[in-house]
Parts: sequence; structure tokens; C-alpha cells
Amino acid sequence: MGSVNDNKYVIDVRNVRKSFGPKLVVNNIAIQVKRGEIYGFLGPNGSGKTTFIRMLCGLLTPDHAEGTCLGLDVLKQQDLIKPRVGYMTQKFSLYEDLTVLENLKLIAGLYGISDARNVINGITEKTGFSGREKQLAGTLSGGWKQRLALAACLVHSPELLLLDEPTAGVDPKARRDFWEELHKLASEGISALVSTHYMDEAERCHRLAYIAYGNLLARGTIREVIEEAGLHTWRVEGANLSILAEKLRKCDGIEQTIVFGNSLHVTGRDKQRLENAIKPYLNESGFSWMETGSGIEDVFIYLTEKKATDNFK
Repeated sequence: MGSVNDNKYVIDVRNVRKSFGPKLVVNNIAIQVKRGEIYGFLGPNGSGKTTFIRMLCGLLTPDHAEGTCLGLDVLKQQDLIKPRVGYMTQKFSLYEDLTVLENLKLIAGLYGISDARNVINGITEKTGFSGREKQLAGTLSGGWKQRLALAACLVHSPELLLLDEPTAGVDPKARRDFWEELHKLASEGISALVSTHYMDEAERCHRLAYIAYGNLLARGTIREVIEEAGLHTWRVEGANLSILAEKLRKCDGIEQTIVFGNSLHVTGRDKQRLENAIKPYLNESGFSWMETGSGIEDVFIYLTEKKATDNFK
């Protein structure tokens, strides 16, 4: 089996399935991730993101899967995949009663890194821990714990990072810093599959997949996902938007109404039917209407609600 260097994709899998008892958690998902690409794996909590990532890094065995990860068979060569992947869990999993340096030394020992001192020095400098090496991990803020977890992922020089909701629970600045670091790593040729339920992080990815209820609902660049959804959206501003939204939801041609702060997004797939539906409300006093392009959040909410409706039919 060839290495990643002679394979266009570091992840190239299809028909990935996993059930726990009668519950189907991952349903025939297929994705392809290129070398040096940040691939977003988006979806609401409980959509199957963690299960999928744990299967890729060999912590769970799929019920069925075809394809490769780092050029290796995802079913038959899991033990060869694990050493070449850096996996970051949702929950901080390092030892809080050890220092930053002690945690990194422990990881280096587990991987049998021969030149551990120089490797760790390089990683602490790259991730901003120079001068903090002796600080106890448990005393770090959420953002710095996240950064330490990423540093630990890099100790064995992985070719692929599998990051499971790495920015959950940290402040906006820490999230921004994390993504800047991730893009630096991508520029060095390290690929990353990043799961998240933050819609704004979709815009930080080169390409993405969106899943809900274990099903792949969309994939591609943001522009491709928005265009494929084929939605048309109007934005309305004014008072009592929730009352207006209730009225609009009953109109033929309106498939979705979402309040975003001080505005309401009104969406439908058929442009003419949508315009006919909102026409009686365009001149109502107190409201300002504007046709606007659909955003990625409009699309994701639409796809999720449509899938939920389909599941209960």
C-alpha cells in the first residue's frame, strides 16, 4: 500500500457505517481530505462527528468502511495509521498535576522519540510555551490547555491531525489564535480534519462536510455548499419579529424563518413562490425588507431541519 506522499488524499473513505445496538450513528459517510488541507467536519451535537473521527484513528472499528487514511486501509491497517496521526479529544486529557514539560516528555516517551529534548524545545517555541514549561497543566486557562493539547499532538510529527471539537468552551480570542496556528501547520503540509458545531468556523476551513443524524448532508467549499442548497433568502428588520415569523411560517413558499439578532431571515427554495409569499408584508409599516444571499448558517439549519422532518415521516 502506498504512502501518503504518492496519494492525492490523506483521507479517502466511503461507505463508513457504525451502529451501537439498534442506533445507527454513522450512515455511509464518504469524505476526501487533501494534503495540507483543513477540512471542517460540522454538525450539531450528537450528529456522529466524534464516532467518525474515532473510527479514522483506530479507536473504534467501523461496522463497514472502504478506502484509506494516509494511504493505509482503514479496516486492515489501523495499527499502522495510529502512529502517524495526532488525535485531540474534546476533553482535556493530559495530566493536570504535571507541568507542561513533564506532559510533553511523557508523550515523547510513549512514542519513543529519540531526540525528545530538541523536539520538545521546538514545539514549546512554536506553540508559545517558552517560559511556561514548568507551569502545572491544571493551572492553565482553557485556551492554554487547548494549546497544550495541540502541542502534545505534534510531538511525534504526525502527517494528519484529527481534532474533535478543539475550540469548545474557550473564549473567542483563544479560538482565533488556535485557528491561526492550525493554518500555519497546514502551510507546512500537515492536514487536519476538525470537527465543530460552531458555524463561524466553517469559514476558516478550506473545504467541509456537514452531517446530521449520522448522515452526510453537504460537502465542498462554502460557496459550493451554499450554491448546491439552492436557497433564496430575504432579511427583514423591525420590531416584533417573532410575531412576524409566526405569520410567515404559515405561508406557502416559505420554508424557513430564523431570527438573527435584530433581523429575521426568510428562506425558500422556489424564488418566485417565496417572493409571492412575502409580497403582502413588504409594505407593512415598521419593517424593512432586503433580498440577501443565503449564508452558510441558513443552509445548515435548513438541511438539519429537513433531515429531521424526513426522519419522522
